[in-house]
Amino acid sequence: MALLTSYFKKTFRFGFDARTSRGLMKDKVSWFICIRDERDLTKTGIGECGPLPGLSVDDVPGFEEVLSNTLREIASLAQNEIPAEGMLNEIVPRDFPSILFGLETAVLDLENGGRRVLFENDFLNGKPIPINGLIWMGDTDFMVKQIDEKIALGFRCIKLKVGGLSFDKEMKVLAYIRDKYPDEGITIRLDANGAFKPNEALNLLREYSRFQIQSIEQPIKPGQGEMEELCRRSPIPIAFDEELIGKTDPREKRELLKKMKPSFVILKPTLHGGLSGCREWIALAENACTGWWITSALESNIGLNAICQFTAGYPITIPQGLGTGMIYENNIPSPLVIDHAGIRTDVRRRWEIPEEMR
Repeated sequence: MALLTSYFKKTFRFGFDARTSRGLMKDKVSWFICIRDERDLTKTGIGECGPLPGLSVDDVPGFEEVLSNTLREIASLAQNEIPAEGMLNEIVPRDFPSILFGLETAVLDLENGGRRVLFENDFLNGKPIPINGLIWMGDTDFMVKQIDEKIALGFRCIKLKVGGLSFDKEMKVLAYIRDKYPDEGITIRLDANGAFKPNEALNLLREYSRFQIQSIEQPIKPGQGEMEELCRRSPIPIAFDEELIGKTDPREKRELLKKMKPSFVILKPTLHGGLSGCREWIALAENACTGWWITSALESNIGLNAICQFTAGYPITIPQGLGTGMIYENNIPSPLVIDHAGIRTDVRRRWEIPEEMR
């Protein structure tokens, strides 16, 4: 048996100005890995590699060359069987987690017949995964409009980006939620993307805490010594996201959780070591009594589908962050739908895979 590998690059356009504390995004590039078994070329396993500009450890010059070389190595080694997860971890450089995620998911897809099925679970049969409603940055009217729309659609967990607008505007938006929806039991999550200065973070968190905030992701940039004290003293539970990027050794991960004691870890397969890396983080977090949830990282429907199926393999008790695949004007048509504050598979719909990926 021989595997035939290829990749295809596609740019996705946002349907609006997607703004975070790191700046404005108008589009997003992904590379799609395609793997076929020469004995049956009608079946293609597809996986998505989509490093985030300015954030992913593998957002580097030469990414495409590394991807091409890795695929050639996979094809040359896989002479008798489809490569197992252990082989993929050995072949893919550790500092290219998005390539590992793409390969893991393409291989799983091929093993299951090239049907965009990676894990057989209830998600494929239409069982929804509860998700938070993400509110993108913008002027106050734009954010309030999004909030009203999300709550009208049934969302009771709202996630807001903070740190990129004026503090007064952010406080007005939070006050709006609490004043207008006092009886709906709205859970508020914040994500600062490391925007706060260490010497001001604690005071800002005290101000935000007036609005009963469930958690805040990455209040200061990762790798700063002040984070340990911030986790200890913050009136709002702190969730790690960027802090986990680049951590690949299990001992390093374990030590980080033990020393810093975050309340939550937010896991993105594209950033945090693929499916295998996230699986390891979950086991370590649960052992450390640290909460966790899984979030997509602006993947298209191909990557989002894989993450959803992976997530559905765990007992889900809180909303996940799996709605961001629905924001592109030119996304790949899929059975994924978001309704009633959840993401699910509509079994009546079909994938429409571009010719380049077949």
